[in-house]
Amino acid sequence: MITLNDLKFHGEDLNRPECVLSHKSGLLFAPCWHGDGGVSVISASGKTTHILASDVSEPIRPNGIALEKGGSFLLAHLGDERGAIIRLFHDGRTELVIDEIDGQPIPPANFVTVDRAGRIWITVSTKVIPRADDYRRSASTGFIALCENGTTRIVADGLGYANEIAFSDDEKTLWVNETFARRTTRFAVSDNCALAEQQSIATYQAGTFPDGLAPDNEGGLWVTSIISNRVLRITETKTATVLEDSDADHLAWVEAAYIGDSLGRQHIDKAVSKRLRNISNLAFGGDDMKTAFLGCLLGDKIASFRTEVAGAPLPHWDVDLGPLSRFLDKP
Repeated sequence: MITLNDLKFHGEDLNRPECVLSHKSGLLFAPCWHGDGGVSVISASGKTTHILASDVSEPIRPNGIALEKGGSFLLAHLGDERGAIIRLFHDGRTELVIDEIDGQPIPPANFVTVDRAGRIWITVSTKVIPRADDYRRSASTGFIALCENGTTRIVADGLGYANEIAFSDDEKTLWVNETFARRTTRFAVSDNCALAEQQSIATYQAGTFPDGLAPDNEGGLWVTSIISNRVLRITETKTATVLEDSDADHLAWVEAAYIGDSLGRQHIDKAVSKRLRNISNLAFGGDDMKTAFLGCLLGDKIASFRTEVAGAPLPHWDVDLGPLSRFLDKP
């Protein structure tokens, strides 16, 4: 099991780096809530630069982000009442990509990713406004949507607070974390991108609220839990805790609220831990893909630790960075 002494930290002055992405070049990218919102870029040496939106009428609050070929980003806007998918360019310009599905406004958007064919996949955690009112065992309005050829449609509905999604290497399998239903769910992906054969592959007990997930190259899934700062590895035979930084009294308080259907922002916006600040996602990186970087809700740096198993490279791992190459450390 990884200990807290094994952790290293990267970057500085980060603001809600919920979803960290790693690139073959050594650059890390994370959402940024400074100013009007954007993306923080962290070089291998730790130098941090914020690319902030320069042309928006109201702040973007990016939750999940996706790196596109050529150095642009897709941002999942987690507004108070409405969401959107917004493209951010290297110079701060923005472009609205998606704000409706079937003629209806998108609720606050949680996560966005791009598959190898360039299709955009989105999660919305809940249709309940404010979303904190759906931090419930009964949550069931989350969904996964797909944007293809300019058309966006819902491909999986009725999820228990849909959070991050990830694909297998052949993109025939999709996993999604349902945070407040406390389970990880698997779908089979058909050639026309329909999702079928829905199956729960892991359910979680007290203190585990699955948020981020990342596949490794041996078929395992790594899952991060908010509140308890847990990292778990799921295989077909077991679920093992790899890392944890939690406080027993705090977890008991949270669990009582969860069971009593009163869980709220006050339980999530407070980190009672030694070093980790409410971790929310995991991205494999490094030269050998054996460094696990941890996104978080409340910290101003990104933690990392070394693993024995290499992560599976995601579609953005080796894309052309275009103008973002200027952030690489100088030799």
